[in-house]
Parts: sequence; C-alpha cells; structure tokens
Amino acid sequence: MTIQVTGKNIEVGNALQTYLIDKTRSVLEKYIGSEISGHLRVSKERSRFQTNCSIRLRTGLLLEARGDGVDAYASADAALERLDKRVRRYKRRLKDHHSDNTRNATYSQTPASDYVVQIADEEAENYIENSDPLVIAETERTVSELRVSEAVMQLDLTDEPFLVFRNAASGSTNIVYRRSDGNVGWIDPGQIPS
Repeated sequence: MTIQVTGKNIEVGNALQTYLIDKTRSVLEKYIGSEISGHLRVSKERSRFQTNCSIRLRTGLLLEARGDGVDAYASADAALERLDKRVRRYKRRLKDHHSDNTRNATYSQTPASDYVVQIADEEAENYIENSDPLVIAETERTVSELRVSEAVMQLDLTDEPFLVFRNAASGSTNIVYRRSDGNVGWIDPGQIPS
C-alpha cells in the first residue's frame, strides 16, 4: 500500500501522517486488500480543516472522499468515515448475486486532455468580442471503457458531478451525471428514442 500524505497551509507532522496512514490502512485493507495507492491531502482554510482522499484501486477505479472539521484529526475522521461507507457500498455491489457485476478484468483506458478555461468577463478592460477563452490549466485524464452499471458505481465512488466513459456495449461515448433530485442521469447519444 502506497499512501502519500501532503498538506496545504499546514505542516503535516509525523504524528498526523502516521495517524492518517494507519487509519486508511485499517479502513481499506479489510475490504480491498493492500494493493492500492493513494493520496491524502490535509488543508487549512481560515479556521476550518479539510481532508481529501483519492485512492486508486487495482481495478483502475478512483475512490474519493472529503471531510471537514475544526481540527485536522476531525476532518480526517470525517473523510475516512465517508471513504469506509463508499468502500462497503462498492464491495456490496461487487458481491451482488443478482447481476454479473463481478468481472475482475481491468478497464481499458484512453488518454484524454482536460482543460480549465477562463471566460472573459464582459466588464473587463481587455474584453475582446468573439475572443477565445484563456486556457489556465491542462491535465491528463483517462476515458475508461465501462458498462453503464460500472460507470454509475464509479460515479458513486467519487465526488465528481459527472463521468465520461466509453460504453462497453455500444462503443459510443456516454455520460452519467448527478441530477439535482439525487438520482443519476445517463446520456447515450447512440440511443436516440424514435
């Protein structure tokens, strides 16, 4: 198990780092095993602390959780409690005997670029009509080939608002997203109702 612990606006000492790694191990090893890697980030904003967990499972799925608290330990406990719930839900879905969600193959992944753009404000001095937005960040992501049920499960494991994936059944690019009513929506451009 490879867990990296970093801090933002806070010095992560040996005691906090040991606490985070030990607690993460105890949460994950009982459900998943030791073949994982991840990153825990503790940050401080004003008087609040926030812990973000990103754990990569051996299947390629990314498991995320976030917790807030009045101190670093409270935020870590909240994040790891949420991580524990997500891992239990993930394992329960894998053990579902009424469907064939038990495939153990790794997911095929295609690299894709992820851009963050800044749209010019109309009141800005340098606003030019019909100008292209300014790219302020560029990262690499992957688009996985998944079944719809697996994509919904992966969306449920993260705090992301949507997930773009290649549908394993049709080969087309699909999107699952969180709706405002709490349900999950699915966009499949290959399945246009007649």
